[in-house]
Amino acid sequence: MYAYLKGIIKEVEPTYVTLENNGIGYLIITPNSYRYRLEQDVKIYIHHYVREDINNLYGFVSKKERNLFIDLISVSGIGPKSALAILSTGETDKIIYAIDTGNVKYLTQFPGIGPKSAQQIILDLKGKISEVSFEESSEVKEALKSLGYNNKEINRALSKVDVTKPLEEIIKDALGVLIK
Repeated sequence: MYAYLKGIIKEVEPTYVTLENNGIGYLIITPNSYRYRLEQDVKIYIHHYVREDINNLYGFVSKKERNLFIDLISVSGIGPKSALAILSTGETDKIIYAIDTGNVKYLTQFPGIGPKSAQQIILDLKGKISEVSFEESSEVKEALKSLGYNNKEINRALSKVDVTKPLEEIIKDALGVLIK
């Protein structure tokens, strides 16, 4: 098992990078290979994925991103390709927040993730990865609590809004849901 690899980026392709470490080039599949530059000295957090016909290294910029990948591939019906698609187009904290608030709409925006897959992700992971929740969630919740709403109402409203918007717009949209 590998925790991370340090080395120099020697190749950047659409789906992977090649990291040279002590004369060995490791092909590492990443959610967004264009985060890396040629000849960049990096530390990539690794998940070694082994199945009958697959032996791949997946690389991530942070432990949090790697751990979310591992959590996602533990969900029935979500494989490495789907997990990479989710991580390549979204921000880790926002994905975790969407899972914790049951926001199916946010999760279905990713390629290959339909309503059933999104619901399965939420069912399997909700509350299990909250220690690294979306930074603004407490601010949004506090603002809505100060207006007299309880946690159940707030979570229901937040599951129906786009959490990728700025803080003020999230609050405005959540209020729109709560008033209805």
